[in-house]
Amino acid sequence: MDLVKLLAGEFHLKTSQVAQTLALLEEGNTIPFIARYRKEMTGGLSDEVLRDLHQRLTYLQNLSQRREDVIRHITELEAMTPELEEKLAKATTLTEIEDIYRPYKPKRRTRATIAREKGLEPLAAWLTTVENPSQDPLTEAANYIDPEKDVNTAEEALQGAMDIVAEDLSDNGDLRKKLRRLMWQQGDVVSKAKDPEAESVYEMYYDHTETVRKMPDHRILAVNRGEKEDFLKVAIAVPEAGILTQMEKELIRTETDIRNDTLRAIVADTWKRLLQPSLEREIRNELTERAEAAAIVLFGKNMTGLLMQPPIAGQVVLGIDPAYRTGCKLAVVDETGKLLDYSTIYPVPPQHEMVKSTAVTKKMVVEHHITAIAIGNGTGSRETEQFVASLIPDFPHQVAFVIVSEAGASVYSASKLATKEFPDLDVSIRGAVSIGRRLQDPLAELVKIDPKAIGVGQYQHDVNQKQLEERLTGVVEDCVNRVGVDVNTASPSLLQYVAGVSKSVAENIVDYRNEIGRYTNRKQLLKVPRLGPAAYTQCAGFLRIRDGKTPLDNTGVHPESYEAAKALMKKTGIEAGDLTSANSSILEEKLSGLSLTPLSEELSIGLPTLQDMVAELKKPGRDPREELQKPVFRTDVMKMEDLETDMELTGTVRNVIDFGAFVDIGVKQDGLVHISELKEGYVKHPLDVVSVGDVVTVRVLSVDVKRQRIALSMKKK
Repeated sequence: MDLVKLLAGEFHLKTSQVAQTLALLEEGNTIPFIARYRKEMTGGLSDEVLRDLHQRLTYLQNLSQRREDVIRHITELEAMTPELEEKLAKATTLTEIEDIYRPYKPKRRTRATIAREKGLEPLAAWLTTVENPSQDPLTEAANYIDPEKDVNTAEEALQGAMDIVAEDLSDNGDLRKKLRRLMWQQGDVVSKAKDPEAESVYEMYYDHTETVRKMPDHRILAVNRGEKEDFLKVAIAVPEAGILTQMEKELIRTETDIRNDTLRAIVADTWKRLLQPSLEREIRNELTERAEAAAIVLFGKNMTGLLMQPPIAGQVVLGIDPAYRTGCKLAVVDETGKLLDYSTIYPVPPQHEMVKSTAVTKKMVVEHHITAIAIGNGTGSRETEQFVASLIPDFPHQVAFVIVSEAGASVYSASKLATKEFPDLDVSIRGAVSIGRRLQDPLAELVKIDPKAIGVGQYQHDVNQKQLEERLTGVVEDCVNRVGVDVNTASPSLLQYVAGVSKSVAENIVDYRNEIGRYTNRKQLLKVPRLGPAAYTQCAGFLRIRDGKTPLDNTGVHPESYEAAKALMKKTGIEAGDLTSANSSILEEKLSGLSLTPLSEELSIGLPTLQDMVAELKKPGRDPREELQKPVFRTDVMKMEDLETDMELTGTVRNVIDFGAFVDIGVKQDGLVHISELKEGYVKHPLDVVSVGDVVTVRVLSVDVKRQRIALSMKKK
């Protein structure tokens, strides 16, 4: 199998792109490094495409390995034929290979195995190969009566032979392929209630039928969960007449054959006992794998939106972790995320200590000059929001609040990392610190939490957890490296996601930083234990050093391109000291309007590298997140009862699922913008229109207070 050619065809790429990408991966280069610093070789493939390519490559390598294993096993059985070899060579999926291998696969003891042990294989061959037999099957079977082999009647002999034929028929790879295709094209997924009177979230599936090939991924996962939780019975319904007709073609040669009744009985038994359960399981597994893969991609895109939300720099933040019985935990963090103060108040039921809670909160806001309040969106969030909103008019300076997702905050609070950082703090106070920091820098804070604990997507716990973890880890890596990391302030949790940096090396970077005070140039990284030249090549471009000896160290320009960058600066009249964000307008002017193609030849670097270099020099130390929409700050609060039809509001997208997006509009319940209401015209998937963290204008379509549901639209009236 020519993997390069195959991958190039599947991904619509040039073979040279694929070949060079595979070579880079084989050399041990990381995907973020390849995506950012080897664009000339890959043709500018994004990190997302590179990950998909790598995933597909892994599948094809496993396929190739399995093919070799099967060929070896069949050859050892002395059963290999040129025809079999050709079939295996042409197989493009693991399912096809397993279908071919099925007849030769070691089996557990079956009815057919027992029949073979009794010497009934010749009778089975007679049923399927002898032409124009002169006697009926039962008469022929009488020749195989042998009490010593526990074959006491003709009926027993015939049944054993039929079992052998049935198993052989069920192992027919070509037949399985035809029937599987027929089930895909004409089958229905049918779900029924185990108890029609039981109340559950699966009631819409209590009597539901949907075509196999058209069933949306989220409904596949929904019926799977309903079945797992014992509310639903799920099956694949198929047109049996067509199935049986297809199977009969494998055994019945003429309509006048004296064995036809027996052969039809074999076909019916094979379908009911062997093929239907097996193929139904395969179809449902395939549906589930497809749905899980789509859900995992959705998780990844939502996670990207969450991590890439812009930081709120330069503000002292009050983080609030709301709760009823145990009270609201308050934590004040300064502009760098350092904990300054903390407390617990009880402004919500059941205590409702308004006077004391007001005094504590006001004192904190005034004493630390807090300008932003981050409220976690968990239990008691809206009551806490109402309390905060009631205080805002009385503060001596401007303060606003924002609702922050607290998904995974409890996981962080109880982690070894949080314990190490705040050994003397109560777990719940640590959660408030995390919520405050999430507003200041979502990426730096969320990397401390297992990506799977941050609930953005659908059916998170139902999908393949290993694949989910791999995808989300890749997403975090891509986001961290896209933004870049300040090596003098970053935590080990953040550093371990930098290309080429392992968890232990991340800790070594911080330990060495503590030893020398701070890094002043990138080359010092080579002195970090276990960070050798290869790892340095991968990570250097993503690590930033602000106010260091070499201004280029605060850009995304890789050290391997410094000479070219200096030549460019000399040509455009830029001094090293000019590379500050304060000079961005001057840099923009000097670097605009350049003829990049001839310049790339003059500087002996690729055009994509030069384009990236110019972008970096225009905005040294830039954070790509700063160009995105900031979160919505509020100074007042609404209740669900305040909403009216056609009211226009500004909200933040909290989650995107297959059938729409949930938007926080400042009331207790997030509203749903159904996929049909995202924009005018056809929308293939909500992600084509919105992402997590987007600030959107929505219009209220309907409000159901009793069921706590809000329907929204992003279409203009």
